[in-house]
Amino acid sequence: MTSTTDKIKGTANEIIGKGKQAVGKSVGNESLQGEGIAQEVKGQARNLKGDAKKALKDGVDKA
Repeated sequence: MTSTTDKIKGTANEIIGKGKQAVGKSVGNESLQGEGIAQEVKGQARNLKGDAKKALKDGVDKA
């Protein structure tokens, strides 16, 4: 996958995770809140992966 694909999927996971957290909080479902937190963290990690790929590619392109 490209760095852009990773960043798009990461951002989507973050948004979905935040939504799950909000819904879980509003209905008092701690399990759903936990799922949301986990998904948001997964999205953040995917974004970092995309950033690392881009940095690596930019470094190789400069060489």
